[in-house]
Amino acid sequence: MTAILQVALGGALGAVLRYLTGIGLIRLFGHTPMPLGVLTVNIVGSFAMGLFITAAAQRGLTHLSPLVATGILGGFTTFSAFSLEAVTLYERGALGLAALYILANVTLSIAALFAGMALARSFS
Repeated sequence: MTAILQVALGGALGAVLRYLTGIGLIRLFGHTPMPLGVLTVNIVGSFAMGLFITAAAQRGLTHLSPLVATGILGGFTTFSAFSLEAVTLYERGALGLAALYILANVTLSIAALFAGMALARSFS
């Protein structure tokens, strides 16, 4: 139960940080053609995931993974988890599987978004 509470607390914090990042960037740069908020959280979240996973493994702090990796960083951006999984496959030498994982995630997720939009539009 403790891990679930850590994930919930971290997820709430990460979601708030994501929201504030988006608002902060709009205030700083205004509305831009490129969605800077999403781009920023994906890059920052992936960097933070790399920092955390490596530091936690080196210092014996993996027990904080539910709070930090799944909760805070997962709430901030799930792209960090995607990046971690892709790099893990790569580091294990599964280059083809890593490439397939990346291609499948991006392609199928965008296709699913289009399918969801089409389905929703069919009801109106």
